[in-house]
Amino acid sequence: MANRVSTVKRETKETNISLELNIDGSGQYEINTGITMFDHLLAQLARHGVFDIKISATGDDQHHLVEDVAICLGRAFTEALGEKRGIVRMASAAVPMDDALAMVAVDIGGRGYTVLELPFTDVEREIAGLETDLIRHFLETLAIEARLNLHAKILYGVNDHHKAEALFKALGRALDTATTIDERISGELPSTKEFLEG
Repeated sequence: MANRVSTVKRETKETNISLELNIDGSGQYEINTGITMFDHLLAQLARHGVFDIKISATGDDQHHLVEDVAICLGRAFTEALGEKRGIVRMASAAVPMDDALAMVAVDIGGRGYTVLELPFTDVEREIAGLETDLIRHFLETLAIEARLNLHAKILYGVNDHHKAEALFKALGRALDTATTIDERISGELPSTKEFLEG
């Protein structure tokens, strides 16, 4: 199996992003976006997806920074997966965290689409400095750039931190399973069309 790694750099007038992804990693991460809660959520994605992720990001405001990190991470997944031969492709995970329960289902089928139910207490609020609506925006942008169908739902919960953390852990677990190589179909595309867009 070829190394499933990618390095993506993005520099605009608004942000400067450097990102490295190793899909077949061990859950190691070095993440510095300047937004502590965002770093924490991305760390959950790395640890529970068992991906190695390095991100260095600076930007003029939260919206641009979160969006551009999602762009880079999505592109890194697309590049690292290549033709997607032998991957499991579809997976789901449900993760509890104290009072909260989140569910994520993904299909790495080449079609970027999201269905999200993220009932945070108040979309105008922040979780430790991260605007809650940017979590939605991150997931939408990631799905477009990674060309994956992403359904995510926070089933219930009281604490917004717990809801967000359970969500990113579930995303990590679902992506880990979906990107795993299934030895039974090694070298084959997991599609009756024998074609995955992207």
